[in-house]
Amino acid sequence: MKRVVIEPNEPFNGLPFLVAREKGFFAQEGIEIEVAQGHHARTGARTDIQDWNQVASNRGHAYHLDQGQADLYWGCEWGNYRRAQDTTCGGRQIGRRAIITCGAVIVPPWSDVYTPQQLANRLIGVPFHAGTHYLTLQMLEGFLPRELIKVCDINGDAGMRYRSLLQGDVEACSVVEPFIAVAEKHGCRVICQSFYHGTDVATEAVDAETYAAINRAVSRAVKLLNADKRWAAQLFIDFHNDDPLVAALTPDDFNLSRLVFVDPAPIPGEELQRTYDWMVSWNLINPGQSFQDLVHTDTMRGAFPVPVSPDN
Repeated sequence: MKRVVIEPNEPFNGLPFLVAREKGFFAQEGIEIEVAQGHHARTGARTDIQDWNQVASNRGHAYHLDQGQADLYWGCEWGNYRRAQDTTCGGRQIGRRAIITCGAVIVPPWSDVYTPQQLANRLIGVPFHAGTHYLTLQMLEGFLPRELIKVCDINGDAGMRYRSLLQGDVEACSVVEPFIAVAEKHGCRVICQSFYHGTDVATEAVDAETYAAINRAVSRAVKLLNADKRWAAQLFIDFHNDDPLVAALTPDDFNLSRLVFVDPAPIPGEELQRTYDWMVSWNLINPGQSFQDLVHTDTMRGAFPVPVSPDN
């Protein structure tokens, strides 16, 4: 058995992987999965931190990998570009993950905000260097000049941001499932939402053969999840059942169209370049990086049957 140590994850960014492990699909591919233990990112609202470069990109995702304690993790594609730049242990992307995450910017029921334009100069809680941080910037810049988009750091899970919103720490916040469902059930409004890709990041300990085997197992889980989205919604509830707000949900509370699962895939070079250029424009990553700086191209090329061009 090939042993692969992964970082802890949640359904919103890794449900197909969790299902594949639970169903024994990795073992059937000759892969033993171990989950690294012993670290939880600090949680809490820091409305005074409004510059994302004040905080480390690996305080959550990549923490174990950069300590030499894990071989593989996954996170949003934007954040993983930044962490590939910042890595101390050679972690680079090897392909796109199997869940397309839905993220939303929400306001409380009493808010006078109804449209994205009305979020001008309103403080929005986001998790710096995580998916909905970047998603919030990309969504709102279609409606507002950049200088009118105000974000602050509330790291930890989406439940922390939701509670900070209701406490009045911020006027809006970003959330993912199951907290989009929680928010809507309790009368909050979704002001804007979109979907985003995530990627897998690994050290050279995960070679192309191993990654291909992992992807075969994950693809089997994708088929199961797409065959029964209500079951997928219940898995979100079960995972977070220690939170009473989530435990009170049923699958009927979910908009099932927000649960999107796809087969793992390579990262297209032209999409990487557009994403990278956008990040540079926001000072989210340093200029001057190449495809090879951000991606283990040999691993990705070897794991997928479709040729991958590093021209960009």
